[in-house]
Amino acid sequence: MGAAYFYHLTQRPLEATLPLLLEKSLAAGWRVAVRGTDPGRIDWLDQRLWMGPEDGFLPHGQAGGKHDALQPVLLTVQEALPNDPACLMAVDGAGVAPEEVNRLERVCILFDGHDGMALDAARGQWRALTGAGCKAQYWSEESGRWEKKAEA
Repeated sequence: MGAAYFYHLTQRPLEATLPLLLEKSLAAGWRVAVRGTDPGRIDWLDQRLWMGPEDGFLPHGQAGGKHDALQPVLLTVQEALPNDPACLMAVDGAGVAPEEVNRLERVCILFDGHDGMALDAARGQWRALTGAGCKAQYWSEESGRWEKKAEA
């Protein structure tokens, strides 16, 4: 049984935080799916991930190709997770079902702390997931480093 980790982004934007979390997940031996809500934003994230450090490489692809099942990191807007991930990272208010939290090792919900609508959506997800009995943690970087602020 997994848990949902809520990441309240206030110091660094998504495009800086996501690669760090992806690298840690891959180092743990996990396949990852990154679920968004807008295909254009997924394209943008794909381009950002390709512009990573020259001394590193973050293997990933966008859903819709013939090798989706082989991708260590798959970017998608779909509910289906063809790369059989151990971790799902939801961005931009993408939905997460309680069954996914319970089935996967970890679900990460990343949200922009400067966007009122994103805050409201994350609060709603917290209530829905914890209300369904899922374990959850809330992490904030408000102090300049990540700190766990709540757990359910």
